[in-house]
Amino acid sequence: MLDPQARALLDLIRERGIPSTHELSPAEARKAYRDRRGYSQPAPPDVASVRDFPVPGPAGALLLREYRPAGSAPGQALPALVYFHGGGWVIGDLDTHDVLCRSLANGAGCAVYAVDYRMGPEHRFPAAVDDALAATRWILASAGALAIHPARVAVGGDSAGGNLAAAVTLALRDAGDALQPAFQLLIYPATDMRGTSASHHENGSGYLLTRDVIDYFQGHYLDATQYADWRASPLLAASHAGLPPALVLTAGFDPLRDEGLAYANALSAAGVPTQYVCFSRQIHGFILMGRIIDEANTAVRLCADVLRHHLSP
Repeated sequence: MLDPQARALLDLIRERGIPSTHELSPAEARKAYRDRRGYSQPAPPDVASVRDFPVPGPAGALLLREYRPAGSAPGQALPALVYFHGGGWVIGDLDTHDVLCRSLANGAGCAVYAVDYRMGPEHRFPAAVDDALAATRWILASAGALAIHPARVAVGGDSAGGNLAAAVTLALRDAGDALQPAFQLLIYPATDMRGTSASHHENGSGYLLTRDVIDYFQGHYLDATQYADWRASPLLAASHAGLPPALVLTAGFDPLRDEGLAYANALSAAGVPTQYVCFSRQIHGFILMGRIIDEANTAVRLCADVLRHHLSP
């Protein structure tokens, strides 16, 4: 059964004739995503501090947004989460995920660094992966200046951001970097660009993230010839051994449900400590919708609790 609160949202979208993302230009879709967040997202909780600052990236400066949790002292060494927003590598930004990052910072008692990575169609694959990797490396290397613990830094993201977080852990492992993430938080991640799992067929229409929207995002981000690249499809990596522990969260009425589960299973099969939780009555994107979907707040608390546990001394 679809959660009644999720059903009410889908009914409202249909009744008001709100166009689907794939019917809009990227600029229009980005604006719509930003503008609608006030309807579905809770009020932003207070944190100790927020600041935006640039860091070096592979194609120029990257903007980061740092959140320090409520109750923390200036200069206090904290665990941290490097967070990549969702939005199909085309939409979404630091503002669309501001409430979630604030909530995770406070709930987990960690600093959060949200990354404003390059997106398609202006910057196609692997630009987003390159930015995510560069930002993570910079944060790990700058732990002292940032007042964070370099051995207690997680990476995470939702949807396209979960895809980037998974790719970052694989890239850092393969490169043999001395500093590696301590944990990965993967919220309904895209892990297989081929889209052949059963959930893509079962949930491909009627549940907000449709097959048409997925095709729109992928078409603006990469070419079909790149689907098998593990940086685009982390599930297809040759090995998943030696990666950081993970929490993989999925939604039952999401086309990405099965590839999220497949990724959790691949991690577990490779000996990576992995927890998997499916909110079986939910739709893709629900974790941002705490004003109108109660289970979104439950999911945020779950993510924060698991982060706090894994990043504790």
